[in-house]
Amino acid sequence: MREMIKMVVVLTVLSSFSGGLLAAIRNNTKERIEYQQLKFVKGPAIRSILEGCSNDPIVDRFKIKDGDVEHSFFVGVFDGKPSTVALESFGKGFGGNIGVMVGVNVKEDTIVGVGVTTHSETPGVGSRAKTEPDFTAQFQGLPLKKEFKVKADGGQVDALSGATVTSRGVSAALTDAAGIYERVKPQLMEKLKTFAN
Repeated sequence: MREMIKMVVVLTVLSSFSGGLLAAIRNNTKERIEYQQLKFVKGPAIRSILEGCSNDPIVDRFKIKDGDVEHSFFVGVFDGKPSTVALESFGKGFGGNIGVMVGVNVKEDTIVGVGVTTHSETPGVGSRAKTEPDFTAQFQGLPLKKEFKVKADGGQVDALSGATVTSRGVSAALTDAAGIYERVKPQLMEKLKTFAN
C-alpha cells in the first residue's frame, strides 16, 4: 500500500511540474507565435487589402471585445487619416473553417478588399478562393451592412466553379464580419481617433 501511495505522489508531483513547465513555455511564446501568424499567415492578406497605406497595419492594430470574443482590427492610414480597418472573420467551408480578412472604409461602410487567410479546402478547387483575384474582387465597393449569399441561394456572389460550398463559406464570413463591424463600430471609431495625425 505504501508503494502505491509513493507512486501516486511521485506521479502527481511530476504531472504538476510538467503542466507548470508547459504553461510557462506557452505563456512565454504566445506573443511570438501571434506575431509570426500575423506576419506570415494573415499579413499577406492585410497588406494586400490595405495596399498604399502610409503606416504598417500589422503594427497599428488594436483589439475590441464583442461579447466574449476579442477581435483584432488592423488600421490603414490613407492621406494622413485612419480611414480603413481590416478584421478577420470565419465561415464554414467544405474542409472546415475559412478565415477571411475584410477591409472596410469606415466613413462609407464599404468593402475595400477581401483576402482568404486560412482554409482547409480542396487544392485546385476550393483553394482558389485564396488565389483567384476575380473571386475576391467582386466584393470591392459593396456595402458591408448586408447579408452575403451566392447567386444559387438568391444572393449577389458569383460562386467559384465547382466550389459552391467554399463560396458560401466566404460569404458567411463576410456576413459575420458585417455583424461584428456593426456591433463594435462606436468603440472602433473611438480607437481610430488615437491614430489620427
